[in-house]
Amino acid sequence: MADINVSQPPHANAADPDPAAAGDAAPRSQIDLIELLFFAYRNFVSDPDKVLQGYGFGRAHHRVLHFVNRHPGMRVTDLLDILRITKQSLGRVLRELVDGGFVDSRAGSSDRRQRLLHLTPKGAALARDFVAIQSQRIEKALAACSPGAREDVRRFLVAMIDAEDQAAVEKLIVRADLAAVSGGTRPGKAPARPR
Repeated sequence: MADINVSQPPHANAADPDPAAAGDAAPRSQIDLIELLFFAYRNFVSDPDKVLQGYGFGRAHHRVLHFVNRHPGMRVTDLLDILRITKQSLGRVLRELVDGGFVDSRAGSSDRRQRLLHLTPKGAALARDFVAIQSQRIEKALAACSPGAREDVRRFLVAMIDAEDQAAVEKLIVRADLAAVSGGTRPGKAPARPR
């Protein structure tokens, strides 16, 4: 990455608006946070991106692997709700993951039209690799913060989610955490749907 040189020192009072930088639209501190989110996200996804390239996959493949890993037996319709992508886009990604031996798509036991998604051992290993890579980056960042920062970061991230989706997202995470502790989910058990 090219060096980024900033000729102007940070604003003396970060809470004051910086009209030149934002056209009076936002305080300087918010613009700084926006930029930090861009850079943090760029680096957070860059580690898995390198691995994905080796398979000819992209970020959508990573997201599918992540959520199917967290919610084995989830329905395709629930995955569409979580990812908020088109059925056509998901279909292409799922087809590549199924053909590559990473995901298994099974008919539902009570409704044969339902498609329930499970990771194969190969897919589960790749999903675990991604979690390990990204967990290292998160642990390193939390170690640079004060004690108790994890809860502050968690509250901040939940608050960044649209208010009407927060409860459903938290339920989704709690359900996956509980299933992981108890040894798995019941096949076909749909995760809570974020709106």
